[in-house]
Amino acid sequence: MKVLNAISSFLVRETPWFVLLAAVLAYFTPDLFSFVRGYTQIAILGLIMLTMGMTLTVKDFKVLASRPQDILVGTVAQFTLMPLIAFTVSKALNLSPELTVGLILVGCSPGGVSSNLMTFLCQGDLAFSVGMTTASTLLSPIMTPLLMLFLAKEQVDVDAIGMFKSILIVTVGPVTLGFLLNHFFGGKNVYKNLMGVMPAVAVICLAFIVGGVSAKHGKAFLSSGWLIMLAVFLHNTLGYITGYLVGVAMRFTKSKNRTISIEVGMQNAGMATVLAGKHFPAMPDAAVICAVSCVWHSITGAFLAAIFNWVDAIFKKDEPPTPEQQA
Repeated sequence: MKVLNAISSFLVRETPWFVLLAAVLAYFTPDLFSFVRGYTQIAILGLIMLTMGMTLTVKDFKVLASRPQDILVGTVAQFTLMPLIAFTVSKALNLSPELTVGLILVGCSPGGVSSNLMTFLCQGDLAFSVGMTTASTLLSPIMTPLLMLFLAKEQVDVDAIGMFKSILIVTVGPVTLGFLLNHFFGGKNVYKNLMGVMPAVAVICLAFIVGGVSAKHGKAFLSSGWLIMLAVFLHNTLGYITGYLVGVAMRFTKSKNRTISIEVGMQNAGMATVLAGKHFPAMPDAAVICAVSCVWHSITGAFLAAIFNWVDAIFKKDEPPTPEQQA
């Protein structure tokens, strides 16, 4: 188990590069990821959400109840800033209907499953992060279809009921199952050993989803790659900035500001990728921009955490030594 735990820690630490490697590998050798489609793709996303649910405890839900104002602010920011930024960026760049639908779908998705890890790495408020991710995930079956219907209805007919059912199956169902497994078996050694490798399972599944889309739509990406990258960059970066500013406006602590920045900026683009493939099959570029967002959010989230730590290191150097350090 020590070897498996070490491998798991390595994959989690190097998540952005592992996912990026899968995308590049799938582009050049698409047959390796050709199995990631249809129900297989849905099952893989469900497994990712199961791993998230397996980390949840009753205590985490008590956090939701004990900090309602913080969670409410974060969730409102999640489901207003990113959808509106996606809509605005789409209009400003005059994106095609396909790319517009894909970017808005990313914006309307809940918080990313990697956001808790990035929060931990930059010494953010982990309980707040878990609370925000949980709240946005549980609300996503309702909020994502409604927001898509409101913001993307001019681009395409949105099957809000069908999307509600899909999100219920791939998010709330697995998360609930994972929570129940943790609640009833969390104290057993077998379960604890299993949890040591589940983060690696989540990373591998995320790589499979990105690889599957890259294998299917990689060629299309090259035809409008610069525009896709610009749209994803603006959407993600503005999400980080506006999320942080919300924390500042609410007079949150530094750790909470970092947390809400990461939670707002990092979306569950893996879920958006699956939804795009299932509900907008006639719009392949919608899935492409979702997949690019999936890779990009993972990479920038890791770098943002590193930047926060770098800032801490600089300011700590400028701080005068404490009496204990002088002694």
